Order: sequence, then structure tokens, then C-alpha cells
Amino acid sequence: MYADALKTGRKIFAVAPMIDWTDRHCRYLHRQISRNALLYTEMVVADAIIHGPRDRLLGHDVSEHPVALQLGGSDPAKLSNALQIAEAYNYDEINLNVGCPSDRVQSGTFGACLMLTPETVADCIAAMKAVSKAPVTVKCRIGVDEQKPEQALPELITRVLDAGADAIWIHARKAWLKGLSPKENREIPPLDYDIVYRMKQRWPDVFIGINGGIQTLDQAEAHLAHVDGIMLGRAAYQNAAILADVDSRFFGEAAVEPDWNGLRDRMMAYTERHIASGGRVHHVARHMVGLFTGLPGSRRYRQILSTDANKPGAGPEVIAAAFTAVDFGGDVERASA
Repeated sequence: MYADALKTGRKIFAVAPMIDWTDRHCRYLHRQISRNALLYTEMVVADAIIHGPRDRLLGHDVSEHPVALQLGGSDPAKLSNALQIAEAYNYDEINLNVGCPSDRVQSGTFGACLMLTPETVADCIAAMKAVSKAPVTVKCRIGVDEQKPEQALPELITRVLDAGADAIWIHARKAWLKGLSPKENREIPPLDYDIVYRMKQRWPDVFIGINGGIQTLDQAEAHLAHVDGIMLGRAAYQNAAILADVDSRFFGEAAVEPDWNGLRDRMMAYTERHIASGGRVHHVARHMVGLFTGLPGSRRYRQILSTDANKPGAGPEVIAAAFTAVDFGGDVERASA
């Protein structure tokens, strides 16, 4: 994937991994809107894969491909073990989380705090590469706490590349491990896109992608003049209609008007299958709430999905009722400008 992208100059557009958000139902929705965007799982901890319910943690619909598994951990042996288990699920990429600043991640000594021990990250990557058939990548911050990014980031990149990493995704902010919540860590530390650009200049033959604070497809396109890939996180989740323009703008497909009725029918069928396997409408519908931001009727649409989907016995008809509330004659704010 990444070697071909570098060879051909093809850029990669991805939806960032987000804890509690990018589960299998979210990814199925996103795949119905964009056929080509690279999708990521939530971070899955290596210990959970080894000891927990594997199908629930790793299972996904075949339509989600290309889809990457993000792993959390700091023990090379456990990551290797977890990856060998995950091989049966045929992910297109394995990504190591070196960027999440949450307390529960820090307590496990992984995530962003691994920026402080780049040698450990390198050992983890080497162990993962030894057993993985898919590309192994790293998603990191530019530094943590009092680190100087101009020193910390190149050191991490050097070590993981020497260990065999296939690509580097960089969230262009520091993380503060003490004093800021995870939400504040996504907003308060200043963005420094230029340092990511400089890393690409320093390693022109390495795939380097950028993440953090990117709100529109125009902004994404501007970044791709400097790096090889772009990740949208909250912007893609909170207004998933933005993905409707991704295939034409970044993958060379003909521009077409979104088939929202077709999306409705596919999501209803998917939800019916999910209910038949013991799930609830809410598990799927919660990811669809922000889909039609800016259209007439979007408030009522949100109300139906947020309330009716939680009622006992609710079925896929909740989705149909929500879509009925929307006036598709308006312009969906796909945030492409």
C-alpha cells in the first residue's frame, strides 16, 4: 500500500482512529460514503486481544476494506502475540499507537508516553514486523511535555524506520501527559504543521502522513502538497457527508451526487442484520447523527436517531423515519470549501 503510494505519487486519505467512535458500525457507514478512504479501528489493546473476546474486538465487515487495525501496547512480545491472532482477520495495515494521551493509556505505559522511550517503540515495531504480512506503521505526536519536537520527533522516526516501519502518521501537536484532558490535548497544544513538512523533506523516500485540526477537504488538499497522506478525525465523524467528495477529489473517480436513499437502505439492511445477531439500533444509529449537518430538517433527524433508536424494540424503521425528516433539496455542508 505505502510503497505503491510512494512509487506512483498516489496520496492516501484516511479517517483517523478514534476511541469510542470508529467501531465497526462507524466504519461500515463511512465505507458506504467513500469507497476508497483508508479506515482505522479504534485502538485495541494487545492484552485485550490476547485474553478478551477476539471476534468482538477484531471482527469487521468485508466491505470495510481497506481497513487498518490500530494496536495499543508497549510489550513487544504481547504485541507480536496479538498481531498473530489478528492476522486471521486480514487487516490491510497494522498501526501502533504512540499518540493517545488519555489517563487509561498512560497507566498502561503506552500511547503518547512512548514518545519518551523511542527505543521501546522501535523494539515493538521490530517484533510486529517479524510476524506481520501487512504494512506496520506508527501514529505519533510531535512530542510530549517538555520534549523539543525538533529533537524528539526525528529520533523516534529514525528508530522506527531502522526497525522496519512502513509509514509514519504524525498528529501535528504535542501531548501534555499531565494537566490536560484528552479533549484538551486535541485542542489546546498549538498545531505545528511545518515540522511535519520538514520531516517529509528530511525523509523524502518515506511515507509521511499528517493529522490534527484539519476541518475541510480544501485544507486536506493543501497539506498533500507537502506530505503523502492526510487523516481527518472529528471533522469526518461529526459530519460524515464530507466523505462524499473524497473519491472524486483524491482518488480520481467521477464526481456524482450522493445517493442518500441508497445509503438509507444499506444502513437499514445492515442494522437489521446487527439486531438479528443480538445488537441494538442505537449501536449503529449513534454514528449517523451528524450526517446531514446544515440541511433543513437535520435537527429533527438528529432527534429521531438520538431518542427513538434507544427505545425498547426499536428497529431499522427508525433510520427510515429520520431520513424522512431531511430536505435533500438543500445543500449538504460537506465542508469541501
